[in-house]
Amino acid sequence: MPDAVVVGAGCAGAPTAMLLARAGYRVTLVDRARFPRDTLSTHYLQQPAVALLRDWGLLDAVLGTRCPPIAHLRYRAADVAIDGPMWTFDGIGYALGPRRYLLDQLLVDAAVAAGVDFRAGQRVTDLIVEGDRVVGVRLRAERGGTDQLRAPLVVGADGMRSVVAARTGAAVRVTDPPRTCVYYSYWPGVSDRFEIHEAPGSWIGVVPSNDGLTLVAAYFPQSAYPQVRLDAGAAYLAAVRDTAPDVHARMRALERAERIYGTGAQLNFFRQPAGPGWVLVGDAGHHKDSLTARGITDAFHQAALLADSIGSGLDLHDPDRLRAALRRFERGRDDLLADEYQHTLKLARLAHSPRRLASLRAAAGDPVQAAGFFRSLCGHPFQERMTPP
Repeated sequence: MPDAVVVGAGCAGAPTAMLLARAGYRVTLVDRARFPRDTLSTHYLQQPAVALLRDWGLLDAVLGTRCPPIAHLRYRAADVAIDGPMWTFDGIGYALGPRRYLLDQLLVDAAVAAGVDFRAGQRVTDLIVEGDRVVGVRLRAERGGTDQLRAPLVVGADGMRSVVAARTGAAVRVTDPPRTCVYYSYWPGVSDRFEIHEAPGSWIGVVPSNDGLTLVAAYFPQSAYPQVRLDAGAAYLAAVRDTAPDVHARMRALERAERIYGTGAQLNFFRQPAGPGWVLVGDAGHHKDSLTARGITDAFHQAALLADSIGSGLDLHDPDRLRAALRRFERGRDDLLADEYQHTLKLARLAHSPRRLASLRAAAGDPVQAAGFFRSLCGHPFQERMTPP
């Protein structure tokens, strides 16, 4: 019988399983997919996430996939132009943009190396509940057949449409309507730096990734989604052309490497993160617009926070001690994510307020304020009060 069952082996679940196993717990990790697998993603890892990969002993493996360090930034909005090196966080002065079919596999491999029992191709269909406590999961294999796993702790890391969240009735504590929809694809050699190009109603993101490919993403207001989706390819190219003409000029001489991907399901919410015998990490407990590309970094932080909150040597069968640990996680999660949530929703309006443009112009002309802006792209909100309203 495991001490914990982790549902979902993505960027929240696999690190959570790995860290709990390294702390001495018996962990089973289940996922309905077979690996390696790809998934919709901006791929972007801010410097704090790269630092965690280093601390976990996984950074060399990620770099070994030919994922280039992203050490420079280019930012454009109206008459603002900011170029410079990435902010250094804890000795890490670069970001990364690994493809998910590579990153997720490395994280699963690290979990297995830590002693995790990984079960791919198994879907969680329900939870086992005794009294008011979750005590395990019910499984269905991809070729039929059912099974169950009992454990004192079930970790839901199964995405924003989490089965664990649904079956526990985890309350949605904060919710906001979708702000944007996004389409992206991969192009060879478009850029060697992280680029952001803003215009009213549009946001273009550029992220270098594996094998010389560059992800180019176009964000639209959510209200435009019904029209954009009718011809996503044309809308995507037009948005890049109008908002980032220099990026578009580079793309015109190239052949797109893959199809166009996209989604209009940019949900924004906080769910109740824990209850008797269960806890949610990653997108299962919190999701926000991907425009600020915080998803993987937030997932890593939550995995580390949960492992730290539980610690080592805790008897997970002791309801009182487990409850106290999950309360520590709950407080820490909300403190960690609340400010960035509001910051993301503000940016995802895709509007250029006079105050924001004034702050960005000041940053473009002042090295100290420029450093504050670079720091904001490392996961620290840019303080627009740096200039008067």
